[in-house]
Amino acid sequence: MTCEFHSAGSSNLVPVALATELSPGQRKLVFVGGKSVVLFNVGGTIHAIENSCPHNGASLASGCIDGTVLRCPAHGLRFDLAKYDDDTAGALRLQRFPVREVGGVLILQTDPDDQWSMPGR
Repeated sequence: MTCEFHSAGSSNLVPVALATELSPGQRKLVFVGGKSVVLFNVGGTIHAIENSCPHNGASLASGCIDGTVLRCPAHGLRFDLAKYDDDTAGALRLQRFPVREVGGVLILQTDPDDQWSMPGR
């Protein structure tokens, strides 16, 4: 079976994992359009961020999580995954990607400014 996903402006909805692959507390590293993206399941909510600390580019995939706060393993900067307007690390902000579960599949939106549009919805 083939599923097609479309966005209003461009084709930027990418299936990245089965929802069953990411239980609460787990993370998964995926590659989308040449970018390394890490998915975190924090308390049942999926968060998707670029796997690169905005400070010096260190991988965030192995960072420690305390509640919803991710700590960079390189220099200890903290980022609250639950807050899109997070100022925990000052001017350094994570590149975040909207992600949804559709039919048991996690779909990542590569352009956060685009609007979701799926056939039959």
